Amino acid sequence: MARGTLYTISAPSGAGKTSLVNALLAQGDPHLCVSISHTTRAKRPGETNGVNYHFVDREQFLAMRAEGTFLESAEVFGNLYGTSAVWVQAQLNNGMDVILEIDWQGAAQVSQLIDTKSIFILPPSLETLQQRLNSRGQDDEETINRRMQQARDEISHYGAADYLVINDNFDSALEDLRAIVRAARLERSHQLDNRGELLASLLS
Repeated sequence: MARGTLYTISAPSGAGKTSLVNALLAQGDPHLCVSISHTTRAKRPGETNGVNYHFVDREQFLAMRAEGTFLESAEVFGNLYGTSAVWVQAQLNNGMDVILEIDWQGAAQVSQLIDTKSIFILPPSLETLQQRLNSRGQDDEETINRRMQQARDEISHYGAADYLVINDNFDSALEDLRAIVRAARLERSHQLDNRGELLASLLS
């Protein structure tokens, strides 16, 4: 059985990253899952502990980080986020492909520790990005302006990614994500692990 592939997916706030990942998972691929991060930020309407995030307080998060629990951790908008190293490694060893939804800082940390395929999701324009943030109805004008400033910084790091997906049309962007996963599973090393017997028989 081939070891699973770890994907880091980054994007500025409002680019549609979470919606795209949820839609990809909804297609029912039994060998694809998403890591549920720990965070100190407050739950948003509709979010569930243990489903969207593991919500913990700052003291608990810092204690977990000191114990080496996290594969990566970062602070974004004053909130801490971290990925469980043990859980990710267990999934990969069981042949599962794992998606990490993390910012560019976290993606950079992870890539130094483990082989990853990094994906960056971009909006078609800054104007569209601001419209999407406004349409959420969750943040005040000051927060949105801060998010837009942060978005420009985030976007400047797209050059570190292996793949760029432009979320102009949602269905097309979803197909692009699916294509990346399918292509990775067709790489020679992956096929040798999964179809070694067949490949050997073709040379006998």
